[in-house]
Amino acid sequence: MTATPLPSAPAQFIALHGRASSLILEVHADEAPLWRYWGPRLPEATTPEMPLRDSRPLPSFMLDVDQPLTVVPTFGVGWFGQSALLAHRDGQDFAQAWTGCEVEWLAPGSAVCLKLHDAVARLRLDLTLRLDGPSDVLVAQSVLHNLGDRALDVQWLAAATLRLPDHCDAVRSFAGQHVHEFLPQVDPVTRSLWRKESRRGRTSHDCFPGAIATTPGTTADAGLCFGAHLAWSGNHQQTIEWLHDGIYQWQMGEWLAPGEGRLQPGQSLHTPELVATCSIDGLNGIAANFHAELRRRLNWPGGAMKPRPVHLNTWEGFYFDVHPGPVQELATAAAEVGIERFVLDDGWFHGRHHDRAALGDWWPDETKFPNGLGELIAHVHALGMEFGLWVEPEMVNPDSELFRAHPDWALQVAGRPLLTARNQLVLDISRPEAADYLFEKISALLTAHPIAYLKWDHNRDLAPAGLADGRAGYRAQVHAAWALMARLRAAHPAVEIESCSGGGGRIDFGVLRHTHRVWTSDCIDALSRIEIQRGLLQFFPPEIMGAHVGTAPSHTTGRSQAMPFRAAVALPGHLGVELDVRHLSDDEKRVLRDWIGIYKQLRERLHHGRVWLGEGADELVWQVHGDEAVNALVLLAYRPQPSSLRYAPTLRLPMLDAAARYRVREVLPAGTVRSKERHHTAAFFDAINSADGLLVDGAWLAHAGLPMPRAQAETAFIVTLERVA
Repeated sequence: MTATPLPSAPAQFIALHGRASSLILEVHADEAPLWRYWGPRLPEATTPEMPLRDSRPLPSFMLDVDQPLTVVPTFGVGWFGQSALLAHRDGQDFAQAWTGCEVEWLAPGSAVCLKLHDAVARLRLDLTLRLDGPSDVLVAQSVLHNLGDRALDVQWLAAATLRLPDHCDAVRSFAGQHVHEFLPQVDPVTRSLWRKESRRGRTSHDCFPGAIATTPGTTADAGLCFGAHLAWSGNHQQTIEWLHDGIYQWQMGEWLAPGEGRLQPGQSLHTPELVATCSIDGLNGIAANFHAELRRRLNWPGGAMKPRPVHLNTWEGFYFDVHPGPVQELATAAAEVGIERFVLDDGWFHGRHHDRAALGDWWPDETKFPNGLGELIAHVHALGMEFGLWVEPEMVNPDSELFRAHPDWALQVAGRPLLTARNQLVLDISRPEAADYLFEKISALLTAHPIAYLKWDHNRDLAPAGLADGRAGYRAQVHAAWALMARLRAAHPAVEIESCSGGGGRIDFGVLRHTHRVWTSDCIDALSRIEIQRGLLQFFPPEIMGAHVGTAPSHTTGRSQAMPFRAAVALPGHLGVELDVRHLSDDEKRVLRDWIGIYKQLRERLHHGRVWLGEGADELVWQVHGDEAVNALVLLAYRPQPSSLRYAPTLRLPMLDAAARYRVREVLPAGTVRSKERHHTAAFFDAINSADGLLVDGAWLAHAGLPMPRAQAETAFIVTLERVA
């Protein structure tokens, strides 16, 4: 038996600095680096006064070796908190401890790879940490290598372990369900373990893989807070745990099904990326950092985002009842109101007349489109619109040519029933032959026709998710889906892809490596969408957020809202329309056309720069989009509920420069005249409706506030603010 001495290698310090945050680790060559700091930016030369153990008196009745929080805490050798690694070899090597650490700088001061060795368990773990300067986002990823001569079974491997300060008091996360995603949750951070897990095989509607830890006094625009998100489209887990020195550790990673982490000798396990940030500017500061990071990652055709085209999707207009004549009529009507991209949703392919058949048979239905899709696509292009197409490649109906030919291609577990959802099964696209089939069918459509856009759907959870050899296939399915998307994009680089999964069931930074838009929710009810969209905007920028003007009454809630309110709620995202334009009255068409015109005027402001979210008095919710530095801001204020006050409170806009002056103009559809009765003779609103608008001091708007109209429920108030001095 060998006594365990204190690590004897001298301490060195690693510092990574971003634009407004810093990370400091204490490195000893014979153990894992110790967490010392993650928070607001420190001066370049700042380091701890001394090694951590020299400043921590040992408490009574504990091990004789101090065990501070490391970047990769392990189980079985004295760390009693949550471990970043749980693994064994046939019940042995269950305890791990890092006996060596090599530091490899990838970019001085901003990126490092920590190579941790366990000479006893014969493991190496490479932890990469990158702190991006402009976005101020920390990206972390772990890779575990099995250096032994026997298989290693990994139960859990965190992408990273983060340090949170002792004054964190709450965690904000998102729950939900289909048609009600991004339902905000706020839980206190206490000595009890906080944990969220999803085992549905996708990001899921009910357990978004991200959260924000706040400190006392955190608001939308002020206060220290920390955000983290796992860039992964499958099963996931995160925990926040109180430690006995008062700080917290935050772990996030892929939830591994039994057997998915089995590594043969020489094999490695890569975690998803963990994307994290901290801000002293409150929740909006966190959002700004995440938006900047995702914009840096997005792989736009041609290398840059073009203005997001106004989008019509046929689903709630036709459902499965698509035929060339009516669809062409809808395209004509869509072009007349200003639509720029026409997307044919479900119902176009072989035998697809309802949701009980044909998934997997990806060629045009001979009874609906006897001459194929060419005539329809040519008609759409002649109207000046792009053409897009709905697909759901990862699924198959039992009643399909594909399943009858290859029933073994469905994910399944021998002896267990094939569980359907929405009358469909999940294809095992990790099979090369299945992936090749899908690539060939979809690529043939993209080669034969000028299709600019794919709406890529994924309408069910994975269960049972067994591969051909009987092993669990959750993570294999995610990697195979990403690989298929990447393969199609490589073959057809001009095509954009939307990630849809029954609405918001697959939204994450990982799938957005391969896609360009997400379908936020199948619920298009404007009242519901306000909260859903605000939740998404905490992590994702507005230009990738699918936001449609839906029908009234809403197909998912039965509620009705007026066209201007529906359009105003959809306006700040990637605007779309999801209704049968042919059936609108002439007045409704005019209103829709006018709002589409407003979107086209404002989309460059809406989709570049920052987004600030806030809540005003009297249940008003608002958001500001744009870049204050280039004098272009748009305020959208929504009144979901009736006012409870006689006089509308002003709305303070803290992002404005107090030393500047702003020209304020109300945004209204062409020809709209605000009535004196509506404004109760308030001259301010007449002034901001004029061509010149009204000049107002930034200090006044920031501290005293912008006057708000007295308005009915389910209305919006939109103004532009242009800095003039």
